[in-house]
Amino acid sequence: MIELFSSDTPNGKKISIMLEEIGFEYKVTKLDLAKADQFKPEFKKISPFAKIPTIVDHSNNNLAVFESGAILIYLSERSGKFYDRENKLNIDQWLMAQMGSIGPIIGQYHYFYRFNKGLSEVGEKRYFEMTQSIYEVLEDHLSKNKYLAGENYSIADIATWPWIARHEWHDIGLKNFKSLSRWYLDIASRDAVIRGYDFFKNGSEIPKL
Repeated sequence: MIELFSSDTPNGKKISIMLEEIGFEYKVTKLDLAKADQFKPEFKKISPFAKIPTIVDHSNNNLAVFESGAILIYLSERSGKFYDRENKLNIDQWLMAQMGSIGPIIGQYHYFYRFNKGLSEVGEKRYFEMTQSIYEVLEDHLSKNKYLAGENYSIADIATWPWIARHEWHDIGLKNFKSLSRWYLDIASRDAVIRGYDFFKNGSEIPKL
């Protein structure tokens, strides 16, 4: 049994989607970020930076794993899925690109443009342009590759897809990016992704184009 400590965010959805994809039994412990649940001492014992998601693997001596990229690697190695050892370098590169660039940059765009619009014109412009650049990089790459790390679906796709699933927040126009849209809709049609997206069982539906 995997216990997933999470909230309804792109980072949270990475892990619920992965768990659905590999078919591991799991339960969700919801953290309300607005109420600062992530800063409670008992949670910081398993997540030192007070970030979600975190898992506890009760079938493996109650092992706690924090940081979503590390969790994806752990689960892929436990399950033997979505982390082809022969393609490990490509997968690692695109996973690290999500962790170091795609997620943080789009997250900052959400902060300035979605949640604090008008707070900083500079912030809105900067992160809009950077998010638009991410779309362009992904479009170019996916025009030559079926998935981020090549021909096979991997944890790099699982990590990145939930951030693009918030495309309606971005005002960039996902439908204008043919290859990125193809990749997005292909993943959106997977049964495990549909279930993982609605991991709080509140009727959340994947945004279309």
